[in-house]
Amino acid sequence: MINITSKTITPEVSELLSYATSEAKIVQSYENYVKFPDHVLYGFEYGRKIVGCIGIKLLGRDKIEIVHIAVAPNLRGNRIGSKMIEFICNEHSPKILYAETDNDAVDFYIKFGFKITNLGEKYPGVERFLCEYEIIKE
Repeated sequence: MINITSKTITPEVSELLSYATSEAKIVQSYENYVKFPDHVLYGFEYGRKIVGCIGIKLLGRDKIEIVHIAVAPNLRGNRIGSKMIEFICNEHSPKILYAETDNDAVDFYIKFGFKITNLGEKYPGVERFLCEYEIIKE
């Protein structure tokens, strides 16, 4: 995993973010990672190419929001998303990790072990889910 900090977005990172947000929000989302210290974007490298990314927002010492997570379509199902979440847990040691998602990605969070709360139609015609993962340290 690499911390992505370049002032300019690469085509591969732009494409990955397009899977996690609307086309209109890609540049603004990326700029948030560059500008704000509480926003961090990591890339998952396979060979020499970034094939996955996870963007987080640090909310104090114990809570992290997953703002974006995406994996190249041809590599989905290879645990890359899970490995990125595991990295965040190990790197930042939060007590709570959470994300808000739509119906397309909720199964991924369920498989990882997140508790799911249906938020209903937050936007017209779009059902949203709150996904929460509590990390228990032994």
